[in-house]
Amino acid sequence: MKLLFIGGTGRISAAITELCVEMGHQVYLLNRGVRGVVDGTVHLQGDINDEANVASLIKNHTFDAVANFINYTPGQVERDIRLFAGCTGQYVFISSTAAYQKPFSHYKITESTPLANPYWQYARDKIACENVLMEEYRTSGFPITIVRPSHTYDRNVVPVSVYGANGQWQVLKRMLEGKPVLVHGDGLSLWTVTHSDDFAKGFVGLLDNIHAIGEAVHITSDESLTWNQIYALIGNALGVEPKIYHVASDMLIAMNPGYGGNLWGDKAYSVVFDNSKIKRLVPDFCATIRFDMGVKWSVQNYLSKPEMQKDDPEFDRFTDRVVQVCENAKAQFLSL
Repeated sequence: MKLLFIGGTGRISAAITELCVEMGHQVYLLNRGVRGVVDGTVHLQGDINDEANVASLIKNHTFDAVANFINYTPGQVERDIRLFAGCTGQYVFISSTAAYQKPFSHYKITESTPLANPYWQYARDKIACENVLMEEYRTSGFPITIVRPSHTYDRNVVPVSVYGANGQWQVLKRMLEGKPVLVHGDGLSLWTVTHSDDFAKGFVGLLDNIHAIGEAVHITSDESLTWNQIYALIGNALGVEPKIYHVASDMLIAMNPGYGGNLWGDKAYSVVFDNSKIKRLVPDFCATIRFDMGVKWSVQNYLSKPEMQKDDPEFDRFTDRVVQVCENAKAQFLSL
């Protein structure tokens, strides 16, 4: 296959790019710089937001599939329709399972679960993008496929519940120091985390796949874990027992409104995905990396690379403040 990936070096897309190169596909990467460009790919240096420049870069090319990993708004997908109509056999839009209805009307999520998220603008924008693309498919035959990842991680990410602006390291550091770490709710809601290597297998199976045209499909692991289990496994990978401190989502959002989308728009709900559709479209797809395996790779990577260990004093103080406020409330109640 001849493929064009816009981005192609991120958390989800890097594993896809590497797998495609390994399989012998001809992969073109369109991005602004050369940092992180994968060996064996053809680099097209340009900014996807510069439509005229990108049109000149691809004018002599046709692709079996184009995937844009950095589209977030309807205007961006409308631009891609103009750019790639007539020069690709398939256009893949990366949406998100955050687009699914919140709260859910049924515990098991399928691709027919309604799309509606009043709590998170990011999810509403993804829904709007999907609507634009599906309408274009219906009216002009633009060959779209919509892919909805859930919480996907790789060697550079440890999936945690609540963290700060500098990423997950401060949570890991607090575990190592024996300090409490925040988990929303009682930690018993179910969550699905998927390793990027597993996601890549399903994604690549959809490329140049005639049965995927006009379809929306999510790609996730079949493993569901409680947040308490997720944190226990992170602690196990670190060689410590984490001191989990449960805080109501309402309280966390009241103390930091920025968590509203992340919690009420996503993580506060149990999610169990039905992956029948991806397994029908890609019969050999199976997620094989259990979280206890994958998180050990991620933690080892963090511990071996000082450049990834970005301290976050502001989040550290926020965590201590949340714990203190909750403990004070308990003490005040017990003294009544």
